[in-house]
Amino acid sequence: MSSLERRYGATERVLGGSPMGVLIRLVVMSFVVGLILTMLDINPNDIINWFDQRFRALTNLGFESIAQFFNVMVVGAVIVVPIWLFARVIKILSK
Repeated sequence: MSSLERRYGATERVLGGSPMGVLIRLVVMSFVVGLILTMLDINPNDIINWFDQRFRALTNLGFESIAQFFNVMVVGAVIVVPIWLFARVIKILSK
């Protein structure tokens, strides 16, 4: 096998077919998807903004959940820690 055949074979494996065939399929699929999105009045900025909003909503939800977790933990600790401390002191004094 020549180096050209090996290189072209590796390229075909990476791309999933011959480079020209893959390019033609991508152009046709891009045109069809673009036509459908244009008919639905959707532009690339709408799609990017939608992903950006979803990402921000997820991160905000995550950070709010973490903050809420610590708030709940502090509220519980206000009760639990003094009781635990009191129980430890009683146990030490009773020995």
